[in-house]
Amino acid sequence: MNKVGSISVLHVIFLSMTVIGLKNHVTIIPSILNVAGRDSWITVIASFFAILPWVFLLAFINKKTNGEPLVEWLDRSLGNTISSVVRYTIAIFLLILAVFTLGETLYWISATFLPETPIVLMLIIYSVLCILLASTNLQTIVMVNAFVLFWVVIFGFFVAFTNLQVKDYNLLRPFFEHGLQPVMTSMVYPASGYVELLMFLFIQHKVKKPLKWYHFTIMLFIIMGLTLGPTSGAITEFGPDEATKQRFPAYEEWSLVSLGRLIDHMDFLSIYQWLTGAFIRGAVILYVAADLLKMTGDRKRIWRILAPPFFFMNAVLILLNDRIFLAIKGQYLLIATFVFMILLSLLLTIIALRSKKASKKV
Repeated sequence: MNKVGSISVLHVIFLSMTVIGLKNHVTIIPSILNVAGRDSWITVIASFFAILPWVFLLAFINKKTNGEPLVEWLDRSLGNTISSVVRYTIAIFLLILAVFTLGETLYWISATFLPETPIVLMLIIYSVLCILLASTNLQTIVMVNAFVLFWVVIFGFFVAFTNLQVKDYNLLRPFFEHGLQPVMTSMVYPASGYVELLMFLFIQHKVKKPLKWYHFTIMLFIIMGLTLGPTSGAITEFGPDEATKQRFPAYEEWSLVSLGRLIDHMDFLSIYQWLTGAFIRGAVILYVAADLLKMTGDRKRIWRILAPPFFFMNAVLILLNDRIFLAIKGQYLLIATFVFMILLSLLLTIIALRSKKASKKV
């Protein structure tokens, strides 16, 4: 029996490509390059294999909830008080992730193609758009995502293949130029994106078929590819030293795109990629946060309770110096995201094991 307002597993995979893809394809690359340098591409692959066993935890949790909304499952397993503490903690952390997504997007817009436009105006426009989409329903979100993702993928392959003429893959060697330590240290950055797959457990009750371990593995593999492409591209196109100095390496790769001698300056296509990615990512994270707070479908509560902190936290964030913002994101937020998601998955696993034992006693 199909669930009312449900989406398919393919829609979930598409959402993961946009929601986590923006982070791993764009925003984490400077942090990886700063630590691992030439071996950044090895870091991406190594972190994939390190996180791979973790997907079985997600599949186990998903199986034990048996299609029940995770919010209701937590209420039943932990009681209303403890469940509320857990749910509000997760929702606040997700709100921070959404804020940093929009914050970095605004920094990029201001630094590249709209330096004279008041950043507050852009903040208001983008905040309203994200809240508007988040306050609809999941089916609307996946339809919008499917439409914009098609062109994001097309443009992504376009820049990758067009820049083959300027790539020097010899720059990827020597392997482990500075030993294993930089690779091991920087693995947390791509992994901080991989572990965001946990968010999709909170919408698993909206999926027609149960999410299996191989579904999570497919999503993880795709996200790894989305991370590996621009990371290796930055090294092979600019060299490890120059790539490390760049604030937005994925965007800079578009500056090299040219078709013959007459067509170049096609970096405006990357504007579409980043803006749509940030739009969908922000909206989905806010939707999950609203669902955790039991506000799904209640537009008035979302605008009254969720929208103000989202806007004012962004307003504070854009006042920070870009270097301070980059330091907070790279040195604290990415690592905190990895730790938070891993601990949360372990907590949910423990709850699932306890509920299994309790059901056996009954």
